[in-house]
Amino acid sequence: MNIAPTLRNEGRLEVVDALRGFALLAIVLLHNLEHYNIFTAQLSEPAWLTSLGRWLTDSIYFIFAGKAYATFSLLFGFSFYIQMSNARRRGYDFRMRFAWRMLLLLGFSQLHALFYNGDILLLYAVCGLILIPASGWSNRTVAIVAAILMLQPYCWGKIVYAIFNPEYIDNNSLFIQYAASAEQVGRTGNIWETLANNIWNGQLYSNFWQVEAGRLFQTPALFLLGMLAGRLELFVDSPRSRRFWLRALTATVIAAIPLYCLKTFVPPHIENITILSYYCIAIPMLFNFAFMTALVAGFTLLWYSKSSHGYAAQRFIIPYGKMSLTNYIGQSIIGVFIYYHWGLNLWDSVGAAGSTAIAIGIFILQLAYSRAWLRTHRQGPLEWLWKKGTWLLSDRDTTKNIAKA
Repeated sequence: MNIAPTLRNEGRLEVVDALRGFALLAIVLLHNLEHYNIFTAQLSEPAWLTSLGRWLTDSIYFIFAGKAYATFSLLFGFSFYIQMSNARRRGYDFRMRFAWRMLLLLGFSQLHALFYNGDILLLYAVCGLILIPASGWSNRTVAIVAAILMLQPYCWGKIVYAIFNPEYIDNNSLFIQYAASAEQVGRTGNIWETLANNIWNGQLYSNFWQVEAGRLFQTPALFLLGMLAGRLELFVDSPRSRRFWLRALTATVIAAIPLYCLKTFVPPHIENITILSYYCIAIPMLFNFAFMTALVAGFTLLWYSKSSHGYAAQRFIIPYGKMSLTNYIGQSIIGVFIYYHWGLNLWDSVGAAGSTAIAIGIFILQLAYSRAWLRTHRQGPLEWLWKKGTWLLSDRDTTKNIAKA
């Protein structure tokens, strides 16, 4: 099923930009609560402020941790489908151009990782390559492969092996040795020491953690599901898409309840460290996926209920989502400057409540910038650079006819 005619008539699907914007807002809230990976701090603050901070932390983590990243990943796959569909409609094979685009994304990831040792763009650049062969798969094959990856087969393989080999020990925490070095430099290093440490230790910390947290399987699964959502026109308002999201909302809310019980009440009864380590990846990942799907479904249905154009409380964030790459990298650089020793050094001076306020301040600043920039530009500065790089060395007619889509 081709979405191109719909897009040609309606332009950008603003519900997707709004979803991406809210996912990005959730990411900046989470990263500020973590002080951009400086987790240890001894604070002296009033009891009421500590209580407020604890409530904010619990609430934000429960609603957004693992779900914001998952939403972002789902929409990455959807964007690939739009690009592929637009190119095919004009008679152009976008697959190798997309491979080049992922290489450029790897370059953006290295810029980002210099400042923040929690980059996800390198993982995106690698996992995004699965979309090239998957673009020729049937919908059924895409769904089956995505389901297998989402179930975390590596984790269950480790669990089964540990059941039959109880002497085997694997606590799935290779990233910790690199995290300690990265965190120490963040607390005490100058900017040059921070950049130098992030070139090696920061990269190993971030990417080992991504792999050990199950994202090496979940990320391509979400990319595939996002592509499938594009094929099925699930973000185009229609009776069929409304039925799908209503069913998805119902099913995932029902599924989230037993998954929450499994992730909360079972681990204390698991004594084998290997089984515990991998169980605590596989089950929470499934819970987060169910919760994320419910959030996306609820948001989309609410958007459709307002004449297919969304409510003002949803639409206001569209500019933020349109400039997602610029704002994602920008919020990290701002946040690292605020908390790290080479900047304002606030990692041990601001609690959860203060960090939440800072996050909201960063969001407001970036939203205002996005609105101002998009008044005179079609894209954000890094989005523009990425697009120009994508069509580098292509002929003029191809660039004119496809890159503008």
